[in-house]
Amino acid sequence: MAARHVDSPLECLSPATGRPFQGRYKALLVEPGHGLAQVCHYIHLNPVRARLVAPTKAAAYPWSSLSKFVARKRPGWLQPATVLEAAGGLRDTPAGWRKYLAYLEFLATDDTAQRELVAVRMSRGWCVGGDEFRQEMREQAVQRGADLERFAGLEPEEVQTERSAVWEEKLTALARRANIDLQKLPAPKSHPTKALLAAAMKRSTSVSNAWLAERLAMGQPASASQFARRWLLREEGRGAVERLLQTASSAPPG
Repeated sequence: MAARHVDSPLECLSPATGRPFQGRYKALLVEPGHGLAQVCHYIHLNPVRARLVAPTKAAAYPWSSLSKFVARKRPGWLQPATVLEAAGGLRDTPAGWRKYLAYLEFLATDDTAQRELVAVRMSRGWCVGGDEFRQEMREQAVQRGADLERFAGLEPEEVQTERSAVWEEKLTALARRANIDLQKLPAPKSHPTKALLAAAMKRSTSVSNAWLAERLAMGQPASASQFARRWLLREEGRGAVERLLQTASSAPPG
């Protein structure tokens, strides 16, 4: 799990960029237990995916903590319980580590296992874990004042997923403050209820027209934008939006 740091005169003097000079380092929020174990398995297999070692020789890669685990010569903070438990409740013994290496070999060579491990998307995103954990982390970030509209470093698909979740939370909060049932929205695409919500979302978030059009059933993306703009052009409409946003911002969470 440890990463090698390249620190040489070449690194200091050369203007070159790219691995091994930069990249690959990142930080993730990881759920304890199964989520953390999946990250560990994924990292232990990095040298195998890079074709630096064979699947049967993952522990031979010198710049990985896996070799320390297997040799059982490790600092006190390097605890093996999580990876061993997730690999089948193995014990911290030579036999247990032989079974763990066999498990890693299986993950590296079995097509289905590879797909499942990669599906965890350890190399992407900002948070690894179940839906409840991700929701809790998102809420804590909001409470700390983090701007979750910015998703630097994420892949496009992951960005869209996270932004959609943030927009849905914002829309739900606005609808609740306005006493609007999102499950029973009026049918007309330009109905004042939809226009109010769309305008409030446009004023308070970076929501896309496509998302608004689909979520509020307002027709084409351009139509959602037009209905929201028309609402805001009216003095009465602007006032309604401002009151709604002020009420939502002053309301206690939940």
